[in-house]
Amino acid sequence: MYKIKSLKAIAIILAFVIVFTLSSNTVVKAAYPTWQAGTTYKTGDIVSYGSNNYQCIQGHTALTGWEPPIVPALWSLYSGGTTQTVATPVFNPAGGTYSASQSVTITCSTAGSTIRYTLNGSEPTSSSTVYSGAIMVASTTTVKAKAFLSGMNDSQTATSTYTINKSDTVATPVFSVAEGTYYGNIDVALTCATNNATIRYTTDGTTPVSTSKIYTGVIAVTATTTIKAYATASNMKDSAVASAKYTISKNQTGLPTHILTGYWQNFDNGAKCLKISDVPQTYNIIAIAFAEATTTAGEVTFKLDSNLASKLGGYTEQQFINDIAAAKAKGHKVIISVGGETGTVSVNNATSATNFANSVYALMVKYGFNGVDIDLENGINATYMTSALRQLSAKAGAGLIITMAPQTLDMQSVNSGYFQVALNIKDILTVVNTQYYNSGSMLGQDGKVYSQGSVDFITALAAIQLENGLRPDQVGLGLPASTKGAGSGYVAPSVVNSALDCLTKGTSGGSYKPPRTYPSLRGAMTWSINWDASNNYDFANTVSSKLKTLP
Repeated sequence: MYKIKSLKAIAIILAFVIVFTLSSNTVVKAAYPTWQAGTTYKTGDIVSYGSNNYQCIQGHTALTGWEPPIVPALWSLYSGGTTQTVATPVFNPAGGTYSASQSVTITCSTAGSTIRYTLNGSEPTSSSTVYSGAIMVASTTTVKAKAFLSGMNDSQTATSTYTINKSDTVATPVFSVAEGTYYGNIDVALTCATNNATIRYTTDGTTPVSTSKIYTGVIAVTATTTIKAYATASNMKDSAVASAKYTISKNQTGLPTHILTGYWQNFDNGAKCLKISDVPQTYNIIAIAFAEATTTAGEVTFKLDSNLASKLGGYTEQQFINDIAAAKAKGHKVIISVGGETGTVSVNNATSATNFANSVYALMVKYGFNGVDIDLENGINATYMTSALRQLSAKAGAGLIITMAPQTLDMQSVNSGYFQVALNIKDILTVVNTQYYNSGSMLGQDGKVYSQGSVDFITALAAIQLENGLRPDQVGLGLPASTKGAGSGYVAPSVVNSALDCLTKGTSGGSYKPPRTYPSLRGAMTWSINWDASNNYDFANTVSSKLKTLP
């Protein structure tokens, strides 16, 4: 009897172990939802794709072409488990500019963690100096810190830069306008953080001295000029010399300082059908959407959509050409857009690059287009698209207009193909009108996540381009003209105007504040003129009026 009870007990224990093991395995190997385009994912969500699982590291709405294995900015491989991450260290005081040495403390909210730090800008590791007490920062220093704890993931790296302008030295003058190339005259103001300081400056590139001109008001820059300035104050050492070069470029495209771009639809999708002659004067650039790929690699062609032509009462190719000529005579610029959501144009080798340049130039000659818009939404080869556009520039001359309309994700990093092309052709590029819609959530210039459909989303993401190599006059804000113009991300035109004011003047906007103002920001773009027409041209009327008030 005892033996039977023992056997029953053993059987129960074995059954429990088996059930527990199976249950544990089920947790580890749980089937996660399959990744699907069109689904909105938040940070931490886990999906399956192919034979792997992936964890979302940046909230977004998924699109075709953003599959987890090919978009490491959005997804990371997930192998299961629930390992926690040590909290990111916090500095006190925060980084900034100070007139005296600072005693910097570093804390971490994760109990038992060890903080390690560096003072030379390098990434902290497990062998870096252990934080044991306040750090005295006596000169300009970048402090980086990371926290470690066995059994947990290392924390994110915290970084703070302390700029120490000691009270015995006058603060260096600051220019109100960043140096760079500008279309049209600009006014540059000089300021100094030291009270009662006197600023002296030169505009001929020479180093200012005690007899140089005293700054009393804004400096009008009407030609290429290098301004150098320094500041003095009683009983203090002179500041360092600040310098900025402003290149005033001749506007060979014939476009105004601030412009509105709109797409003209060569198809009927429910928006109002328009002839080119119907487009109002408020649009500076009319982008014809779209040129199509041929069977020859890189080559594009264009023809009027027969259904659209019928809807317009028999709109002929010659009427189309005549309308383009008339629009140009009124001051419009008309360009051919290549790509679009369903476009299949591919430029990925030297031959296709040449084919692209030759075919676009042939369309320019035939229809009278002023240039080209690159709107490839299925990937771009930076090397060969750069080659293609330079070949086209050599054919068309200095008046060529080149615009780009990348998706939001394409301009998140300077390492992306689109961003590389923009920087590669910076000397011949007109404007990049990033599409701030159909995007979900994205990282802004300050490293924070912003949701589409807000002024902060527009300004914080535009600042990525403005702070990473593009001139302000090469950055435009792309938004849908109505709720029907995009799947998501529509904002009222008044929100677009708020973003323009925030970026150019430092007024309006939301919680995000750009690191500086960009008075020569180029303008705005909308998809599309046809959807705008269906909405009584609310976008064009509202935004074009704002553009006229910008610096």
